[in-house]
Amino acid sequence: MRVCPLPALLLAAVATLATMPARAEDDPALTRALELLAKHPIIDGHNDLPWAIREWKDGPKDVERYDLRQKAPGQTDLPRLEQGRVGGQFWSVYIPAEDGQDFARTQLEQIDIARRVIAKHPDSMGLALSARDVENEARWARVASLLGIEGGHAIENSLGLLRAYYDLGVRYMTLTHGKNTDWADSATDTPRHGGLSPFGEEVVREMNRLGMLVDLSHVSPETMHDALRVGEAPVIFSHSSAKAVCNHPRNVPDDVLALLPKNGGVVMVTFVASFVSQEFADKAGPLWLAFQKKIAGVTDAAAREAAYREAFAGVTWPKVTIAQVADHIDHVRKMAGVDHVGLGGDYDGNDTWPVGLEDVSGYPKLFAELIRRGWSDEDLAKLARGNILRAMKQAEETAKRLQGVRKPSVATISALDGPR
Repeated sequence: MRVCPLPALLLAAVATLATMPARAEDDPALTRALELLAKHPIIDGHNDLPWAIREWKDGPKDVERYDLRQKAPGQTDLPRLEQGRVGGQFWSVYIPAEDGQDFARTQLEQIDIARRVIAKHPDSMGLALSARDVENEARWARVASLLGIEGGHAIENSLGLLRAYYDLGVRYMTLTHGKNTDWADSATDTPRHGGLSPFGEEVVREMNRLGMLVDLSHVSPETMHDALRVGEAPVIFSHSSAKAVCNHPRNVPDDVLALLPKNGGVVMVTFVASFVSQEFADKAGPLWLAFQKKIAGVTDAAAREAAYREAFAGVTWPKVTIAQVADHIDHVRKMAGVDHVGLGGDYDGNDTWPVGLEDVSGYPKLFAELIRRGWSDEDLAKLARGNILRAMKQAEETAKRLQGVRKPSVATISALDGPR
């Protein structure tokens, strides 16, 4: 175990500044950003590294060969996490939502990949199961590593399976991915339930009882409202931006942002270009719909990847900037308050990024932009980690209370929703 308590982070920041190019040294905002993030390292809400390893063309699922100690094939590795001042990461254990998939098996394999990655790097990563674990990992300058399921299809309509995933370390679940589940509507599918079904509401209640964060990225606005109505703990949006700034169905509308102060939730603003830039979204939208139509019913990963490359080959994309990401952060702050905004890059889950945020090393540049806009150190610390840590602690406190009055739910979808 590397003994590297928090003061060493400050020394590392000074050393980094001393070796940075002159243009960075001449940027007071960037200098201040690096100093602040040495004290308050970022906790990011969403990174798809486990799926990138699963799909790595040179060695699918080969955790041993996918070397994070040097520049990796994707957007994430240990040197760049250190450059980006990332001290905590929710690793998404994403699985596709297409019909015909063996969801539970694939989900367990993804959890296995993520946990093997963490175990392989004990000097640099530590599995975190609570807010206290995250804070402890910061003292040793390791990346506190949490797991998040991306899509409620993974539980196969079973609350027992939900509990099993929690026992394996999962600390949030996105209620849907790109398609509806049998109990919740997605933002990018034809509505079936008008939000959450009765069983979907029970899923939220059981997640609250467990202490698993309810993640509302990917869900429809109606599902957002239902989850906020039913839930007793803070929700998160692990990787979503503001719909008023970029009118994309994956982003969060203002009426939902206005509800977050009462709930205590956090919108972790994402950097994906089509969620950040309206011009980019308008160009990407029709191409994406055509791609989705083409791969309907295709379950082979290689075939889907080939179709994706073909669909977007030769496209000239509009430039997206760090300032546009900052616009989303400012809007969430305006509508929900500074206590309800965080960051969820979605690295290794996409390949279109703002200039300067192409990989996990870019976070200090975003903080420098916010510093130029007048953000205080106190508010930047909340954005970096304070808000998501507070939401986690509140969810844990809620779980402790609920476990004193509720037993594990034995509800079934057939009993609550009727025959399918």
